[in-house]
Amino acid sequence: MLRYLNIRNLAVIEALEVNLHPGLNVITGETGAGKSIVVGAVGLLLGERASPDMIRTGEETAIIQAVFEHQGREIIVRRELTAQGRSRSFVDGALVTAGALRELGATLVDLHGQHEHQALLDPDLHLELLDQYADLAEQLAGVESAFAQWSVACGELEALRRQERDKDARAEFLRFQLSEIDKVNPVAGEDEELTATRRLLANAEKLRRLSGESYGRLYEEDGSVVSSLAAVWKRIAELAELDFRFSPFLEARTSVDAHLDELAGFLREYGAHIDSAPERLQDIEDRLAALERLKRKYGPALEDVLMKRRDCGTEQAALDSAGERVAELEKRTSLLADAYLEKARKLSASRRSAADRFSRAVERELSELAMGQSRFEVRFEPEVPGPGKWTGRGLDLAQFFVSTNPGEEIRPLARIVSGGELSRMMLALKTLASTDSPGKTLIFDEVDAGIGGHVADVVGQRLQHLGREFQVVCITHLPQIAASGNVHYRVSKAVRQGRTVTTVEQLDVDARADELARMMAGAVVTPGTRASAREMMAARLGESEYEAKGERRKRK
Repeated sequence: MLRYLNIRNLAVIEALEVNLHPGLNVITGETGAGKSIVVGAVGLLLGERASPDMIRTGEETAIIQAVFEHQGREIIVRRELTAQGRSRSFVDGALVTAGALRELGATLVDLHGQHEHQALLDPDLHLELLDQYADLAEQLAGVESAFAQWSVACGELEALRRQERDKDARAEFLRFQLSEIDKVNPVAGEDEELTATRRLLANAEKLRRLSGESYGRLYEEDGSVVSSLAAVWKRIAELAELDFRFSPFLEARTSVDAHLDELAGFLREYGAHIDSAPERLQDIEDRLAALERLKRKYGPALEDVLMKRRDCGTEQAALDSAGERVAELEKRTSLLADAYLEKARKLSASRRSAADRFSRAVERELSELAMGQSRFEVRFEPEVPGPGKWTGRGLDLAQFFVSTNPGEEIRPLARIVSGGELSRMMLALKTLASTDSPGKTLIFDEVDAGIGGHVADVVGQRLQHLGREFQVVCITHLPQIAASGNVHYRVSKAVRQGRTVTTVEQLDVDARADELARMMAGAVVTPGTRASAREMMAARLGESEYEAKGERRKRK
């Protein structure tokens, strides 16, 4: 729903802002006052092409900004035009492309009166309207579900077939990778163990020397640590006899001597068994080099190499069974296709059964809207498309055809030339079936072209009815339609300091009666005309609503 519109420096509009309301908003004003500019500004917000001559004379930039309420949140849309022909669009302060703006605009506003904004001119929407009219949502949901299942199975089957086509080359590649890894046959943690062993072998002489020197100084040489420590223990024993505080240290002698004996024994054995064979070192170097090559190719860690071997084995097994899986999936896909076709054909039958009723209903609506000679048809493509053209909406391709005058050839809806006829056609279709979400803004321009009297009353009633579910904005020259509005705005223009200025004013009950009287009588408005205008408002809005509006005015 369009809550707020602000226009700066667009055509004759210097500065204009208007707050719109739910229900039917009518906009009136003298010819040339600028009503079409207001509608054009909304069109620019929908992504319509802009040109530099739209900018007010003497200004460099035109700005259109609107606040929409959509799905419980506010959306701020802004469009800037420059005299140099450039344009920028923003949504909630973020710069967006023209395509993104058009896509968003289609969800927020439906503008009727200018062909380029007519969403209903798109044949893809025609089936949606027919389904809405015929209450086929449940059948359609079944078709969409069946199509989704079939599509997923087709995707899986195609992937398997690609694997099957590439099976030989892929299997050969997997065998090569497995052979390369198995030839080395790595073991988890092997590289770390070999690296430690290599370090020992490369330093064998140094290790032998250090362990021998340590053993000699600890146990074997004159003045060794063990012999010196024996003299120390003797003196500690004498101290303990004199001072009990040395007793704990003396008690630890057994443990200390045992650790030193153990260390001496380890040093003796360690030095005697050090392996310094060069051929052993070379074997380790060669093994580590082979592992490193695998890690560079399949790593970086040895664990990754082992995982790669497992994955290759798994994929190789899958390739071996791919033929069986293709056959199984082909059978499943065929069954799902049959299920889809069964539901899609039932939906097609329901659509064709409803199409004639829908056409007659549209013709009756058009007759009420002064298009009584119109013919309307829903035309389906004669041939059922192949699987390549199946969709979640079923097998049907259809669009609306119409002839608005006797003797004229019936033609696609998009080829209706008259803006007024097109607007009334859209009004009839939306009255019978609408795919728009509740609260969406529907703007009707030229809907009153070529009508009057009773037909204008009917158009007003239809617009008022639409206003119960959507926000409707209608530009009109007819008092019968204007009197049906829940809110009434008047567009005026004046000359100030040599420049034309356009303004928009929301009318209270008295001002609204005056505006309706002007629309009814022209320049000379009499008390009787005003009384007739008030009666018309009361009749269109209902006495209670009309009186409530008057009471609110008095309180103000």
